[in-house]
Amino acid sequence: MYNGIINIYKEKGFTSHDVVAKLRGILKQKKIGHTGTLDPQAEGVLPVCLGNAARLCDMLTEKSKEYEAVMIFGIATDTLDITGKTVRTCDRELEREEIIKAIKSFEGEYDQVPPMYSAKKINGKKLYELAREGIEVERKPVRVLIDKIDIINISEDNREIRFTVSCSKGTYIRSLCDDIGIRLGHASCMKELKRTRSGMFDLSDALTLKEIEEIVSEGKLEEHIISTENALSQYPAAYVNETGDKGLSNGNYLIRDSFRECPASVDGQLVRVYDSAGRFKALYEFDEAKQIFKVFKMFPVREI
Repeated sequence: MYNGIINIYKEKGFTSHDVVAKLRGILKQKKIGHTGTLDPQAEGVLPVCLGNAARLCDMLTEKSKEYEAVMIFGIATDTLDITGKTVRTCDRELEREEIIKAIKSFEGEYDQVPPMYSAKKINGKKLYELAREGIEVERKPVRVLIDKIDIINISEDNREIRFTVSCSKGTYIRSLCDDIGIRLGHASCMKELKRTRSGMFDLSDALTLKEIEEIVSEGKLEEHIISTENALSQYPAAYVNETGDKGLSNGNYLIRDSFRECPASVDGQLVRVYDSAGRFKALYEFDEAKQIFKVFKMFPVREI
């Protein structure tokens, strides 16, 4: 069984679920999970967790993202992108300066309403499922952070804008495009979307499913997998002694006497914990009040 994270280039036409299903067939293993959905017409970076790294999916989803997008003025749609049904049009000419000002005004935090056509769940049901039934429900705004927006190009008629955006998790670029149009008193939607970075994973080393198939046939996939422990390298390492091995293997809480090497920790600090033989086993969280380390996630390795 493969364990770790692989950086997939999701191509247009595939859902994130499709990518996972195809990888299960290519790798001949079931334990695979993705780290956040990309729309079927979007492309780009999709980190996929294999084996014990599947326990990291929620943590990797939390990371910041970068995108390259194209938006157009003139029409707004129900899906907020070019694939949707037109719900509003506007022919008013826009000035280049007002477009730039409106786009840059979204840098920083703002409250964004999730689109109806999204995988976000309300009362256990995905919004896009409700939307397809013709049901629209109230969605609470979510505070998102737009770190930076850089405009790459504005068309001669000021109708098409290509830009890059760095943002927090949970940001919908389709909603951002729609919100820009609203701020301008115009109609707009997203035309193209490419995710260029997700956390530590970059577009430059993302692999297509076809490339993965070729690499697997050559027996070289391990060279392209980031190990579970390396994906957690931002957390300090701690090593138990032989007396701490049993507690670690059972996922019990650990005291400082259980370690032969342990970094100074503050309340809530996560540490990578290794057994006495130096093998990575788990993430633990320090509880300052009780002066113990509690298991946060275990990463067992099963050989086949």
